[in-house]
Amino acid sequence: QVQLVESGGGLVQPGGSLRLSCAASGSIFSIKSMGWFRQAPGKEREFVAGISWSDYIIYYADSVKGRFTISRDSAKDTVYLQMNSPKPEDTAVYYCAAAKTGSTEFDYWGQGTQVTVSS
Repeated sequence: QVQLVESGGGLVQPGGSLRLSCAASGSIFSIKSMGWFRQAPGKEREFVAGISWSDYIIYYADSVKGRFTISRDSAKDTVYLQMNSPKPEDTAVYYCAAAKTGSTEFDYWGQGTQVTVSS
C-alpha cells in the first residue's frame, strides 16, 4: 500500500504562484509513476501532470503546459506541482495519485487539496 498526503493548496491571485506537495509513504518501491489530477465543480476529474519514478519522464496537459511544473524530491519521496501564472479556470480540488509497477492506471489517491484562483 502507498499513502499520499497533499498539502499547499489555498487561495492564490491570478498571475501569482502556488506550490502543491504530495508526500508518499508505505511501499514506495512499488511506484512506477505519480501524477496530479484536478476536479472542478460540476466537471470530471482531469489529468494535469505526471512524472515517471525511475527515469523522470514528464508529461503535462496542454492546458497547463508552460505554466505548471511537476518535480520530484527522491530523498523526501515527495512530488511537487509548481503553479505559476494560475488562471481562475485552474480552480479545482487537486489530487495526487500514484501508479504501481505493472499497472495501467493510477492505483492510489490522496485526499485532495483545494486551489482557488481569484482576485
